[in-house]
Amino acid sequence: MAGLLIAGTASDAGKSAVTTGLCRALVRRDVRVAPYKAQNMSNNSMVCIGPDGDGVEIGRAQWVQASAARATPEAAMNPVLLKPGSDRRSHVILMGRPWGSVESSDWLEGRRAIGRAAHDAFDDLASRFDVVVAEGAGSPAEINLRSGDYVNMGLARHAGLPTVVVGDIDRGGVFAAFLGSVALLSPEDQTLVAGFVVNKFRGDPDLLAPGLRDLERLTGRRVFGTVPWHPDVWIDSEDALDLPGRRTFSGSARRVAVVRLPRISNFTDVDALGMEPDLDVVFVSDPRSLADADLVVLPGTRSTIADLAWLRGRGLDRALNTHVAAGKPVLGICGGFQMLGREIRDVGGVEGPPTTVEGLGLLDVTTEFADEKILRLPSGTWQDEPAAGYEIHHGRVIRGPGAEDFLGGARAEMVFGTMWHGSLEGDRLRRAFLRESLSLEASAASFPAARERRIDVLGDLVEKFVDVDALLDLALRKHPLDVPVLPPGAP
Repeated sequence: MAGLLIAGTASDAGKSAVTTGLCRALVRRDVRVAPYKAQNMSNNSMVCIGPDGDGVEIGRAQWVQASAARATPEAAMNPVLLKPGSDRRSHVILMGRPWGSVESSDWLEGRRAIGRAAHDAFDDLASRFDVVVAEGAGSPAEINLRSGDYVNMGLARHAGLPTVVVGDIDRGGVFAAFLGSVALLSPEDQTLVAGFVVNKFRGDPDLLAPGLRDLERLTGRRVFGTVPWHPDVWIDSEDALDLPGRRTFSGSARRVAVVRLPRISNFTDVDALGMEPDLDVVFVSDPRSLADADLVVLPGTRSTIADLAWLRGRGLDRALNTHVAAGKPVLGICGGFQMLGREIRDVGGVEGPPTTVEGLGLLDVTTEFADEKILRLPSGTWQDEPAAGYEIHHGRVIRGPGAEDFLGGARAEMVFGTMWHGSLEGDRLRRAFLRESLSLEASAASFPAARERRIDVLGDLVEKFVDVDALLDLALRKHPLDVPVLPPGAP
């Protein structure tokens, strides 16, 4: 099996960015490459088409990486997607479809069961592509989870994958993190770790060089490259860790306030608004932050009813009513749209105990939850402009006579609601919406083209600062690595 595991010293160390850039660099070499991540824990997902023509759900990062590899995204690229339902329970999406849930109490046994399916998916990809670039999760040195691991060294052991560890030097302590990540692994796992990639370096490379030489001497493994920090590196994230950084400031008076719900999902829906030079996009969580907003966005959420209660508990419902009373626009997407309605009924207990709750009453719609999840790629028109998106939801929305249609949802004056994630990424639709809601003539910028440029930036950085040929040789080699075992090793 030809492949490579891109592991990390921690979450958000740069695994996704390096994997995306490497996929683009390899496809430029005419290598048929597929991205893969055995397990994502994320509420930010995407719909693609399954083998039977139905919709399937994968992590958004792997969807972007498939674009970088110029490959059709499929469920095998992210066979296990965990959606946190609480601190101790996660809903499992297996091969793109709902499978069940796992509790913290049965975590290890649950991981073993779904891990077998994940490794089968990797084997399938490896049989159809020249190289599979697998992204790890968290850190391979989480020794408390090693016995049930199928994402990091468990995958590497399964497929004999050479492993490269990525570390974020911008956080500090990267040398200790590199050394410790290897030294905490068992001897069998250590023999698969080939070396390191430094991410987000700022400064004089000559000052870094002595540390890299010492790291190579101490570990017996090479540093394959140092990727510099770059302002244009921004890919669709799999979790909300980077939300504080997803802020755009243009000096414009047009301010977009996105409510940062506790269980926010698919927050990348507003990325296209952040590209507009006449908009300032910020994530907020208190009523005062809505006071000077020109547009408020209620995004998707994994738990609509719980997050609606949170919103009310913070007084954001009153701030929204004041905003709407002033004639200012609100956009609700998926769960955020459902909150805007009159009532939400969950009699089957899809989100928790069976209940019916009152919505915000800003749209004449009612939501009823059903066990079966809807996964599809809708398209249509609005104001004679093409529109498209993707749907991931259990809620069925019933529109009353007091609302007109809007992207498969509802609209009443300046209150808009849609179940279509990603619709604002359509340039013509986004311009029509901003013209209607804010009387704003949007720029001529193209969001799909901007995403492609960001992927190319990552590809260029990896090409220039990482030894891609050496990594390709690693991925294709069939013999074990000649590397030492570092003490103490995992018990």
